[in-house]
Amino acid sequence: DVVGILCLVSVAAKLDFKYHHDKELEEYLKGVHAAYPSLTHLHSIGRSVESRDLWVLVLGRFPTQHKIGIPEFKYVANMHGDETVGREVLLHLIDFLVTSYGRDPVITRLLNNTRIHIMPTMNPDGFEATKEPNCYYSRGRYNKNGEDLNRNFPDAFEINNASIQPETQAVMNWIKDETFVLSANLHGGALVASYTFDNGNSVTGSSKGYSRSPDDDVFIHLAKTYSSNHASMYKGTGCDNRQTFPEGITNGYSWYQLEGGMQDYNYVWGQCFEITLELSCCKYPPADQLEKFWKDNKVALIEYIKQVHLGVKGQVTDKNGNPIPNAIVEAKGRPHICPYRTNEHGEYFLLLLPGTYVINVTVPGFKSMLKAVKIPDNTGNFSALKQDFSFSEVSVRPRVASCPKIPLYQELTRASAAVKPTLHILVLMTAILVIFK
Repeated sequence: DVVGILCLVSVAAKLDFKYHHDKELEEYLKGVHAAYPSLTHLHSIGRSVESRDLWVLVLGRFPTQHKIGIPEFKYVANMHGDETVGREVLLHLIDFLVTSYGRDPVITRLLNNTRIHIMPTMNPDGFEATKEPNCYYSRGRYNKNGEDLNRNFPDAFEINNASIQPETQAVMNWIKDETFVLSANLHGGALVASYTFDNGNSVTGSSKGYSRSPDDDVFIHLAKTYSSNHASMYKGTGCDNRQTFPEGITNGYSWYQLEGGMQDYNYVWGQCFEITLELSCCKYPPADQLEKFWKDNKVALIEYIKQVHLGVKGQVTDKNGNPIPNAIVEAKGRPHICPYRTNEHGEYFLLLLPGTYVINVTVPGFKSMLKAVKIPDNTGNFSALKQDFSFSEVSVRPRVASCPKIPLYQELTRASAAVKPTLHILVLMTAILVIFK
């Protein structure tokens, strides 16, 4: 009935600048989904230690499932329960996206060409446990088991002995189930965009105080995209006199070393470029400041999503036109330690800055295919350059290939120190040695 519809719309439209606790957050997300059922999909990817749902709202023209050629993007906030600005900013981002769709041509094109996943809180227990909001560290940072979720992921550099928490496992499964291309996680306690790697060793140049990934240029661009579109992050002043961040960005390792971080896990094992956004000097500021935080971040949040359309994408198929999953697709000169592979649809997405690259596609057991591509800046067109590959002699499905969760870069340092490599290390080395020539 009309009254019911009006009620739904008013539920979706009424979003105050205040902190939304667990029940209110759930009600708001359900209200948005009810008001915009064809544009949104609401699901829980798992539960916290105290059995709170880990809600994700998906927005896009095809919200319920992946569509070939449409990249997947995600924002995750409130991983540390007492860092609260991101949680509320993402609710206002949802509100802005659904109410602008069909009215604002840029937002309409963005949602038609991107599938956007928004998780307002990864640590609902920590948020609820923070009874006394303040600007500094509190116990609410951790999950109910007292674990820091941003030290809880497998690490590419050293063995992480932390026992994997339900919230972490849920996110790891989610990354495995979707073809995420770009992501950011929202924190508080500083004002900076921080990028991979957070950990490092001699292979990535950590002895020089900087841990460089093969896609360092792309990460710098991503971090600058956010900071330069933020009201003040780009000034790089930091939160006290001791700390400055030129242009409002930092390499994670340069700032401080951290083991088991989510952004490195996304990049190494999830084939997803993620940066960490520190949005407020105060971890849990008064609610009357939330409107200003939303205004400060609004443009940056949108501009950052557009970067999912950087680079090149396409499908790898066999002689019958069937997709080839698990084919390795890399840009020459920047192989990943876990080679980036096609998904079940034979799709690949490589984030690359404008320029000329040689794309190397390998179907295990067959010879590689090389193709030079000139990549323009297509972010304004909401589509990366499309480049498909067809293997005329292949009509088999390669076996599922997964990268071991061992500290991969640790193995590289051992091998380079003339330790006798085992067979599986040799296989790994072959795929990636090019980078260290």
